[in-house]
Amino acid sequence: MTDKNAGKLPTQSIDLKMLETEFYNPSSQPAKVKFGTSGHRGALGSGFCALHAKAIAQAVAKMHLEENIKGKVLVGGDTRLMSKVTAELCACVLAGNGIEVSLPSIPVPTPVFSFEILSKRVVACLNGTASHNPPQDMGLKYNPSTGGPADSSITSKIEKYANYFMQNESEIKFISLDEAKKRGLIDVPDIIGNYVKALGDKIDFKVIKTAALKAALHPMGGTSLPFFKAIKEYYKLDNVEIVSELQNPSFNFIPLDHDGKTRMDPSSKYPMSPLIDLALSGKYDFAGACDPDADRFGAATSKGGLLSPNHALCVMLNYLADNKKTSKTTAVGRTIGTTHLIDKIAAAKGLRVDEVNVGFKYFVQGLLSGELLMAGEESAGMSAADWVTEKDGMLAVFLLLEIMSNTGQDIAGLYKQLTELYGSPVYTRVDMPVTEEVKAKLKGFNKESLAGLKEVAGEKVLNVRDTDGVKVYLEDSWFLVRPSGTEAIVKFYAETFKGEEHLHKILEEGRKVFGL
Repeated sequence: MTDKNAGKLPTQSIDLKMLETEFYNPSSQPAKVKFGTSGHRGALGSGFCALHAKAIAQAVAKMHLEENIKGKVLVGGDTRLMSKVTAELCACVLAGNGIEVSLPSIPVPTPVFSFEILSKRVVACLNGTASHNPPQDMGLKYNPSTGGPADSSITSKIEKYANYFMQNESEIKFISLDEAKKRGLIDVPDIIGNYVKALGDKIDFKVIKTAALKAALHPMGGTSLPFFKAIKEYYKLDNVEIVSELQNPSFNFIPLDHDGKTRMDPSSKYPMSPLIDLALSGKYDFAGACDPDADRFGAATSKGGLLSPNHALCVMLNYLADNKKTSKTTAVGRTIGTTHLIDKIAAAKGLRVDEVNVGFKYFVQGLLSGELLMAGEESAGMSAADWVTEKDGMLAVFLLLEIMSNTGQDIAGLYKQLTELYGSPVYTRVDMPVTEEVKAKLKGFNKESLAGLKEVAGEKVLNVRDTDGVKVYLEDSWFLVRPSGTEAIVKFYAETFKGEEHLHKILEEGRKVFGL
């Protein structure tokens, strides 16, 4: 159910002082370190505190020293309340272990961490972010030399070591920032210039500059702000305007999301409502945004309003396949809950589809090899061949702007053309509140337990996948049930190429299959 205040600015202030106090002195027992799809996250206090930051940094230091990993570690974070402090604590711990650190003076976008690693200026990173989660949350993630999110073989080791140091804080090595600088263990790099120049090899800024359209960019209070400004200046984009430079760790200038919480999600119509209004008013042809750590994208156009990430990914794939495909690129990657229209476009372009579990870490090797022309997920993350192995919201925003500039058409119109060629899918994701007992019961479902399932909503069952929740493939439709690892909800995804009525049948009959 949508909260009555969704889309409105918050009227209640977040107690930043209390959150800061909780970070240093949690009022309850700190939770164990647990890496999810992208790092350890939790609410400031018992969910994420100073001890978490120091323990994870010490775990990384122990791993680097044991495995003889040489080179600097890039440490930074986004624009959240305790991101800067978290980065500094991590830097002090790494330096205390004799490890050299690059510690930028400004907040760092997630894709830039990956860019710096792949550019060989650093060997790994610690990134303080909780992505688009509410301002009360904080997190920390580790990327190894591949530039992308660490796989489970690495994160399980970090978890093990970090939880030991959570219980044995006295074994964490720590020196002050001043001492680390005196010892030459910390440098302050320029993280803007190299990224901005390299982006010109992926995006045709000349066509954007000369296009007869006007674009708005909104950093949503996040790390993309100095990068948007540098890109605009370096490529002389007079037709691109940055419509907000507000930065405040309460993020009180972002309209509340569907559940009444402040959530800086650039793919949700509620936080994005001011940008949607700007696009629909006719003042701008295109409006783009990124979440606080700039790894997710959002976009609206004057003719289509807010773009669904699924729709945008399809348009980007079609454009990349027609304009930027190379002999190395043989496939497109998508996560298990992302639209199958991608599959139809890929088949027409001679590309294989790699369907992976949720988590960008599963795309890293394909992006590194250049095999994947594009990797995308329905939650507004994407990257492309010969670029970073993380999601890059800034790349996505400027790619969409390039597509509009180069084709002279609205993204919504280009998507409609694709549906006329390949069929028009109807897609939904429903977050269903459930008890822990129901979640436990759902974990008992797998491919074998559904072997007797032959038909759903009038379509034959073609296959069942149980690697990340349970996905049922039908003739021209599919549905997926994934219990949340952190909340008392089940995520139910469904898509059909047979219209809204058929989607409702899938939802109804699919729920019965799992007893929901």
